[in-house]
Amino acid sequence: MLEKIQSLDIQLFIYLNSLGTPAYDHLWLIITKQVYWTPFFVLLAYLLYKKIGLKNLGIVLIFIGLILLCCNESVELCKVIFKRLRPCNNPEIKNVIRIVHQSNTYSFFSGHAANSMATMTFLFLILKKQYQYIFLIFLYPLIFAYSRIYLGVHYPTDILTGYVFGLLYGIIFYKGYQYYQSRMQLK
Repeated sequence: MLEKIQSLDIQLFIYLNSLGTPAYDHLWLIITKQVYWTPFFVLLAYLLYKKIGLKNLGIVLIFIGLILLCCNESVELCKVIFKRLRPCNNPEIKNVIRIVHQSNTYSFFSGHAANSMATMTFLFLILKKQYQYIFLIFLYPLIFAYSRIYLGVHYPTDILTGYVFGLLYGIIFYKGYQYYQSRMQLK
């Protein structure tokens, strides 16, 4: 069963990766770097500030830092345990895929997917009552994580697993944030 899933994963990766063209490679190299998303992050910080104030914004940023720390540690632990080669390093498919970016670390699971999904889930849960279209922030993890397939460094299951971990971390930390907020109101 696991072999069948891996085979389907590789086939789906090859298909999605092959949709790319050299004309768009530079764009996807930009998309995959978080620094280029800074205006988006500043907009989210502004939306948070407008609804929860400066003090709570600081608390939210601390929670996001903790989310990223937990996600990154989980990703690195899984990469050491599973030692799955990235598509760009897989000798079975290396010659049939588009490799736009090279990485020598392991593949399973995607830190980009986990981090982006965790932070957006956390922020969505905080802002969903204040902004009708806040669900659109989930476009960020979709585009951001797809860039990893486009570049040739992650399989779809790496992305999906990252999403699952990110979703769970986002919910868990939101519950922690709610608990913290309720404790502060009692003081």
